[in-house]
Amino acid sequence: MSDNSALVTGAGSGLGQATARRLARSGRYVVLFDRDGEAAARTAKELGDNAVAVGGDALVDADVETALDAATAVAPLRAVVLCAGGAPRSERTVTRDGTPHDPDLFRRVLQLNVETTFNVLRLAAARMAAQEPALSGERGSVVLTSSIAAYEGQVGQLAYAASKGAIVSMTLTAARDLAAAGIRVNTIAPGTMHTAAWDGYDDIRKALEAKVPFPPRLGDPDEFAALAEHMVTNGYVNGTVVRLDGAIRFEPK
Repeated sequence: MSDNSALVTGAGSGLGQATARRLARSGRYVVLFDRDGEAAARTAKELGDNAVAVGGDALVDADVETALDAATAVAPLRAVVLCAGGAPRSERTVTRDGTPHDPDLFRRVLQLNVETTFNVLRLAAARMAAQEPALSGERGSVVLTSSIAAYEGQVGQLAYAASKGAIVSMTLTAARDLAAAGIRVNTIAPGTMHTAAWDGYDDIRKALEAKVPFPPRLGDPDEFAALAEHMVTNGYVNGTVVRLDGAIRFEPK
């Protein structure tokens, strides 16, 4: 894999960081792209000479192009894993005091999750499509990140569930759009993963872990990374969404 490069968004922490680490361990040159450029730089330093950090916003074309330049300057870009996103806060469709959902919050969540995914997907796919294909005819693989909230959004997750559902819906269409270019597109829909965001919330975490059928724990970010790597390397996995959740199904709240 040493003749390939990869781009991982949201690579300064959490799922993106774990994915960047795994892809770098496999020998790829990895570009870690994150709004928190310092966090991405710390991880890139840990990974050594086959990793570099680029700070920037996934909504800004110039920032994304800078990250793509960094990847393609070293080797053909064969893998892109999109982990950037977020959920500022939860809010019901109508709050308990009768106030309708804040439309600005809804737009912001769609921007954080859907627009960032769309923007990096389109720009990265254009770079991949311009490359010479591998012997298999493939030019690259893109992995998107959704959530099981796309299927079982809980109370207060209207905006978040809508944004993650949009990513699920993008998957097959993007795979079909890009088939002629030899680019595969797949999506991971994780359940609750044990990232640093859970630090200090042990009681809530343990209660949630007890609801996971098996194994009764939160997911490890490296398990997400392992699935992302498999989607990158298995040439017949295309246009699919895989849940990564220990068989949990979210309750209404």
